[in-house]
Amino acid sequence: MKSWIEGAIQGETEAYEQLVTHFRGMALAVAYQQLQDAYGAEDVVQEAFTEAFANLFKLEKPEAFPGWFKIIVERQCYRWLRRKRHSVVPMQEVETVFLEEDQTRNPEAQAIQKELQETLRRSIAQLPSSMQVVVELFYFQGYTLKEISDFLDVNVSALKKRLFDARTKLKRSLPIRNLASVFNELHEGGKGMLHIMNGDHAANRLRESGIQGDILVWKELYTYGPVTTAMADSSARQHRAVVLEEELGIPQKVYLQIESLDEKLRSLQQYKEIVLWFEYDLYDQTMLSYLLHYFSGQDLQNIRLNLLCIDSYPEVEHFRGLGQLTPKQIGSLSGNWHVIEKQELQAGKQFWEAYSSSDIWLHQEYLKSGMNELPFAKAAFEAHLSRLPSVTNGLGSIEQTTLETIRAGIHRPYDLFRKVGDKLHVLGMGDLEYWAHLKRMSEGPAALIRMTGAASFPKYNQYDQAFRDAVLSLTELGVRVMNGEVDWTTFREDEYWVGGLHVESHHLTWRWNPAEKMLCEK
Repeated sequence: MKSWIEGAIQGETEAYEQLVTHFRGMALAVAYQQLQDAYGAEDVVQEAFTEAFANLFKLEKPEAFPGWFKIIVERQCYRWLRRKRHSVVPMQEVETVFLEEDQTRNPEAQAIQKELQETLRRSIAQLPSSMQVVVELFYFQGYTLKEISDFLDVNVSALKKRLFDARTKLKRSLPIRNLASVFNELHEGGKGMLHIMNGDHAANRLRESGIQGDILVWKELYTYGPVTTAMADSSARQHRAVVLEEELGIPQKVYLQIESLDEKLRSLQQYKEIVLWFEYDLYDQTMLSYLLHYFSGQDLQNIRLNLLCIDSYPEVEHFRGLGQLTPKQIGSLSGNWHVIEKQELQAGKQFWEAYSSSDIWLHQEYLKSGMNELPFAKAAFEAHLSRLPSVTNGLGSIEQTTLETIRAGIHRPYDLFRKVGDKLHVLGMGDLEYWAHLKRMSEGPAALIRMTGAASFPKYNQYDQAFRDAVLSLTELGVRVMNGEVDWTTFREDEYWVGGLHVESHHLTWRWNPAEKMLCEK
């Protein structure tokens, strides 16, 4: 902000625009609170910016701008009220005009939207003025508590108290359940809140966003290696640790730190509210389903369990995960989560029990079951099964897409990973997992690809410049499989895991049909 003010003093247009963009919403909220007139508030804010920029050189400390500008806005409001000669136009009428001008909306939807807006505004108008402006700035304008604190010159603790009191009053006064639930689910965070998500990078962005509460990063890779329904079982976990060390290079000691996360799950009574932050892909859906399976068997007592699960963000063209978002963008998601109901807990439990089952037909039964409660479950589960050998040539989706991409001219490992990852983004596959798949495709007499320029594939915490510069190409068998001349499974003798399924290529009695998206007997 200091650089904006210094630039504005020097007459830089971009600096002016940044100040207007940042403070306009705050100023409008303060002006409307005093005037109860939408058009008047617009006029006042315009006048306030004009006055502020004309006197900006008088501001000795740039950090004092928010409070200084607020005083200017309030003074302009006083002037407007003194010269006002016409009746007030209520906000409800302004919103109605906007609705009526939008001819693309369904008339019934317009009526419902109008009713909701009017009810919401009436309820907010019943709050004390000090609460009204904080609700407007935090929930509707999207400003952080720190920004509001600077602008209103009110400490953050007092703002939190106002928001808490406002939510309590609104939940009592809102007659429509939909609206009441909005404020029941909004929360600015606090000591009684826990956020559970995957990825240290996304967790750091969440910390920087200003959203309060503790963060638990769930570090597991349920999309690779053996999984069982009871993952906390010591023997099953030890077996998994051995496999992940052998195939991915993850030290057993590192992997078994997951046990400390289990311990934290068993001591959640200190929290009043838990928010699960996950994405649409298989990587996240398996973690989400595991946690929902766990919570479905717990007595949560008065703990409120929330879910935020997304597959897109307006400002991100190719959304792949929360780690892409800036702290401000993540902060804007605060309160967009919803309370997890019993049916969603049950749906997560069913997903996990099917995914972790060693019985192939339980996977098929789950695929046919509907799965309407969790919006991304069906696509994720189909992606899970698509990794199995297909009816066409014995290739799973990862092998098929890899060979197609190499044949299309992508030969460098990291270029290949990015291209395949984009095509199969619903898997949420990381590079370590992908290198393991490439290694399996390049070994033995059934190798589909060959690598030149490097001797091995990287494992956990390894960097190899030779591998980065290596070149991948199709073997003769790879070409024949791609041409549909032979079936890859007839050449393979390896074994691997897909969810709870232990796949032994030479003993397969079923295949995945990618066209019909279902399993079928061989």
